[in-house]
Amino acid sequence: MKKALSFAAVLSTLAVLSAVGYVWQKHGVYGLNALLRRGGSYWVAVEPDDARLSPAMQLALKPGTPDVIAGASSWNETEPGFQVREIPVMAGDREVDRLYLNRFDPAEFRFVARNEPSGAKDIDQWEAALKPEGAGGTVLIVNGSYFGLKGEADTPFVSMGARLGPGEYDAKAGVWVANASGTHVVDLTGRDWRAVVENAENAMVSYPLLVGEDGRNNVRARSNWLANRTFIAEDREGRIIVGSTKDAFFSLDRLANFLLESELELKTALNLDGGPIAGLSVRSGNYHLKHYANWEAQVLDGKVSLLQAPLDVPWGMPVVLTVERK
Repeated sequence: MKKALSFAAVLSTLAVLSAVGYVWQKHGVYGLNALLRRGGSYWVAVEPDDARLSPAMQLALKPGTPDVIAGASSWNETEPGFQVREIPVMAGDREVDRLYLNRFDPAEFRFVARNEPSGAKDIDQWEAALKPEGAGGTVLIVNGSYFGLKGEADTPFVSMGARLGPGEYDAKAGVWVANASGTHVVDLTGRDWRAVVENAENAMVSYPLLVGEDGRNNVRARSNWLANRTFIAEDREGRIIVGSTKDAFFSLDRLANFLLESELELKTALNLDGGPIAGLSVRSGNYHLKHYANWEAQVLDGKVSLLQAPLDVPWGMPVVLTVERK
């Protein structure tokens, strides 16, 4: 019996080591952190009315997704050059989601792209690492653009002057870029991203472009992929808006329509990565907001797959956008 137990223990140890070795080879430190922090992640098939989906997602998946409008809201200044606003997303008299909006005067604030490939920092740990007080203090932290299997930037990326991400990339959507001329969200239609980011201090290519310079919805692929959403936009007065959704009611094309109909006077708006990694932290004066994202669901041919993790903990955020006082 003792020999059998010892043999089983050896086999179990070898199985664990093999699994760890596979994760390390394919996903590096990021994969190990994801495994240890939240037990990995996986997709599970669900029905459109499954209780594991949020009520907002269940509503969005009903035949004939209801039309929504922006509820009453206004901008509130928390410090010079920075305003916040929360827009209720209303289906009739019911709030189904909410937009957290943060509007900056780029003359007063610096926009920074950061990559922590290990994925060791969630929104709480990014907060702890980036202090909010005084000149140079971090006012906002949100997830950024897409990352690869090992947590490295998956799109062209400039972080404090350092070039990251792929050198060859067919970018046709948009980029936010901060350089000597200011901070802008640029529609890449007819432009080469290399020229746009040539002298950037910080920049981040992403996709899709939600609102183009033509003032139209630029989301070409219509789908019912639902997720917590984040985006960065430039309004017609040159202010930069960073937005995040509370829930996952919106597909990308419906989010673009909502932004256009919400009287935000947007010149351009660029989607950032979404889903459970879309954490948000805002710290300015007496205004503090921390949002832990939860949701992402693929919908294909009427079949719904929900992204889940065994452990209910905040997801690591390898790529983030931070906004700091100058």
